[in-house]
Amino acid sequence: MKYTVDSIKKNIDKRIFSPLYLIYGDEPFFIDEVSEHMIKNILTEDEKDFNQHIFYGKDSNIIEIIGTCKQFPMMGDKQFVILKEGQDIDLKKDENIKHLIAYTENPQQSTIFAMCFKYKKPPAKIVKIFENNENAVCCEVKKMYDNQIPQWLNDRVAQKGYKINNKAVNLIVEFVGNDLEKIENEIDKLIINVDSKETINEKHIEKYIGISKDFNVFELISAISLKNVYKANLIAIHFDKNPNENPIFKTLPMLFSHFNKLLLAHSLPNKSEKEIVSKFKLNYYNKNEFFVAMRNYPLKKTIRIISYIRECTTKALGVENNTATHGELLKELIFKILH
Repeated sequence: MKYTVDSIKKNIDKRIFSPLYLIYGDEPFFIDEVSEHMIKNILTEDEKDFNQHIFYGKDSNIIEIIGTCKQFPMMGDKQFVILKEGQDIDLKKDENIKHLIAYTENPQQSTIFAMCFKYKKPPAKIVKIFENNENAVCCEVKKMYDNQIPQWLNDRVAQKGYKINNKAVNLIVEFVGNDLEKIENEIDKLIINVDSKETINEKHIEKYIGISKDFNVFELISAISLKNVYKANLIAIHFDKNPNENPIFKTLPMLFSHFNKLLLAHSLPNKSEKEIVSKFKLNYYNKNEFFVAMRNYPLKKTIRIISYIRECTTKALGVENNTATHGELLKELIFKILH
């Protein structure tokens, strides 16, 4: 059976435990989330003082941890032992792996033992043993794709009893990127300040997070897509005056990503609306704008624009450019794109 973070959390809430857990992968946010859920909910507050043992990879060794796992709980039915940051523990020595494998073959039934590894995958031998052990829960947490993050953000806000509009979602994602922990922090700021009866919108984003609803990369791409020359230049001027808030090395990759999507869309053998919406995970908010951009920037023009963006990036790095500021380079790029 394949386990997910959600299925592990639900089982814990139902008081369904396994003696062994291995949770690993390249999305630290979810690994931390499930480990904190275990720490908070497996034992009662009274039981935690005697029966909860938290180890960290850098400061621990397997022999010490397994020794703790073999102990019997004090004043309770269960003890909970968790290894956090397991990627930092020494599993290169055969002796350490042998101790761990021996314990997994005959785990203490009164102990719930969880190991959490971030980024670095545990040794293949360990993963295989956990996957094939009926007493174990093995869960690989994969990095979320960028196009999945807006929906995740929306769902996360809904779980907290709030609503958020698409423009606000896109503003957060465009500025924070794919760091789920940072996104969660921004959501918490909004939850604290916005009434639950209100729908979180771009005005709330500007007021409580500090992302301007009018002068941001998202609005710049929108203005360029719609060929709104006045607005695009207005945003470029604002970026020039506020370079620390709007660094060119944040703007250029997003412009490149946008036009690269247009290039891929133009290259599709089937250019039907249904196919393009499905391929690029377009939502109701950005779907119409994307198709306008496809009309405004046909294939040959899109290819030229991508070369302009690469040229601008090179100059921004200081290659063949001794005088132009980042703001001047961006304004020149936008002129070339629009004209």
